[in-house]
Amino acid sequence: MSVFISGANGFIAQHIVDLLLKEDYKVIGSARSQEKADDLRKAFGNNPNFSMEIVPDISKLDAFDSVFQKYGKDIKIVLHTASPFCFDITDNERDLLIPALNGVKGILNSIKKYAADSVDRVVLTSSFAAMFDISKESDKSATFNEESWNPATWENCQVDAVNAYCGSKKFAEEAAWKFLEENRNVVKFQLTAINPVCVFGPQMFDKDVKRHLNTSCEFVNNLIHLSPEDKIPEFYGGYIDVRDVAKAHLVAFQKNETIGQRLIISEGRCTMQDILDVLNDDFPVLKGKIPVGKPKTGATYNTLGATLDNTKTKKLLGFKFRNLKETIDDTASQILKSEGKL
Repeated sequence: MSVFISGANGFIAQHIVDLLLKEDYKVIGSARSQEKADDLRKAFGNNPNFSMEIVPDISKLDAFDSVFQKYGKDIKIVLHTASPFCFDITDNERDLLIPALNGVKGILNSIKKYAADSVDRVVLTSSFAAMFDISKESDKSATFNEESWNPATWENCQVDAVNAYCGSKKFAEEAAWKFLEENRNVVKFQLTAINPVCVFGPQMFDKDVKRHLNTSCEFVNNLIHLSPEDKIPEFYGGYIDVRDVAKAHLVAFQKNETIGQRLIISEGRCTMQDILDVLNDDFPVLKGKIPVGKPKTGATYNTLGATLDNTKTKKLLGFKFRNLKETIDDTASQILKSEGKL
């Protein structure tokens, strides 16, 4: 059985590939360039069960056609993880909204054209951003769950990059469910959406620890490199370990109970203060070198805003997520080791 994973060189995707190979799946991944594809295959030891295809621009609706023309009859599972996640952009539509939306439309239409009878399951890497209402994050009376949808519109989400990113995840996921509804008699696949909150955790490979990390892990990286007197950046939101997000993708296509479900992958909510507490408590090398803030005043000790209820998801998946301490410890340890500080 072959599994196709788009954006295979992404932070979450690399951990998914690792689990797939360990479970003896044949894996076909995509990357935007030959260089990225070659680097990833090399990182996985040129595993014979792992091949890569080049998909330069997912905003093109026919971007995945060549992949499914070539492998369509062999692919049983499709994991669509490719989607832009960056805030340093100049054009919200061009850089976030259109690639996310067209990426979903394109890959599903490619399945419809070339693998309608062979693909059994599709797992979409969506985001909690597709579910929550930014304006209600600080509202203690609000609750978000698997039925929630971000109320953003194409127009009003373009006030800044953060809102545009959240909107892009909503529109992309909406498009996936709509496609399945409209093509139920044409394609055989079943759909599951994975909606992670802020994803921390170690890079799959130590070599990928750079001066600047992917958007979520950069939060931790930034705190490690602050001075004691520096202002602590603001953050309030859910947290999850990348290794649990990866595992959720596999469970999502391995269990029939997850068919048609939107799964919120979150272990709890935190603030920068909660992360600082872990860093100060667990890393003597950082003592006196980073801010202390106001210990034990973060979201793991107090209800600071809206409630996130993913009881349904945890029951469906059936495995325990890593806690904040383990996640931050492993993220920070890898960073500090790469800098020769541990």
